[in-house]
Amino acid sequence: MTDDLAHGPVAAGAPAAVADVRPRALSDCVVVVTPRSFGMHDPGLRRRLEAEVGVVRYCPGPLAADALAQAVRDADGLLCGLDHVSREVFAGAPRLRVVARYGVGTDRVDLAAAARYGVTVTVTPGANANAVAELTIALLLALARPFVAGRERARAGEWPALSGFEVAGRTLGIIGLGRIGSLVAAKAAALGLRVVAHDPNVSRSEAATLVELGTLVAESDFVSLHAPLTAETRGMVGRSLLERLKPGAALINTARGALIDEAGLLWALEEGPLRAAALDVLVEEPPPAGHPLLQRDDVLLTPHMGPHTAEATAAMGAMALEDLLAVLSGRAPRYPL
Repeated sequence: MTDDLAHGPVAAGAPAAVADVRPRALSDCVVVVTPRSFGMHDPGLRRRLEAEVGVVRYCPGPLAADALAQAVRDADGLLCGLDHVSREVFAGAPRLRVVARYGVGTDRVDLAAAARYGVTVTVTPGANANAVAELTIALLLALARPFVAGRERARAGEWPALSGFEVAGRTLGIIGLGRIGSLVAAKAAALGLRVVAHDPNVSRSEAATLVELGTLVAESDFVSLHAPLTAETRGMVGRSLLERLKPGAALINTARGALIDEAGLLWALEEGPLRAAALDVLVEEPPPAGHPLLQRDDVLLTPHMGPHTAEATAAMGAMALEDLLAVLSGRAPRYPL
């Protein structure tokens, strides 16, 4: 039977008619888990999942769409991280009822296809917010004091008097004032920074002074990105914005790599006003060998480690598991999209 037949005939523009092949009993369900950290800091999560469903398959990710499609062909539930959950994945999985995702970003999930095939997608809002906010502050401090270079030079037998500057009294500009952005604002204010922010969806804030985007980039010593990745925000930090930065400013991105036009970023570092950048995310992860940002001394690059603390991992796993089991049991999840 082909995938199209398994889902029933679909008229152009109409929702898919899904054949009644989905098991009713939780104990009959097959669940695929791709996050390597699921249960790492709370083994009880794995034990609970394995006790409640029929089959659990651990397929360490993140998986590309073709590999994920193979993994979930007979699955009822998918607990995933940064995997590519494309239309083909949904089309080839007639029993799939729920995609429970670590984190809140859904740019790698085809939400239109999920709706078309009647699959619930859930997220874990707030679970990793503090973890990402703390890394943002750590990167900000690393851009102010050259302790990464100091470590390497000390290891090489040198003992230089490396100079930096204090962050107290400097200005941090935050683009995107949701959960993470607000936490960054509060932590930065506690360090003595002046905090300004721009978010078209926020009309008032106790965490930061709201300003226009042009004002933010012109006045900020540090600019930190915390916006979601949407059609409107993709590539928003490009040459036209970067050339308006305050001379000597530094850029931090712990949100999504595609918020930045990397060609524009290179220009800003080589010829423009940007002094340095700290990036926990890139457009392509992991980056290919020879990526122009990898070997630059003015770029501090980390491997998308923002969400990965013991506390955040356990919280994301617990929230994702609760909603996955809820959907498979016929109950409403807490955090559906």
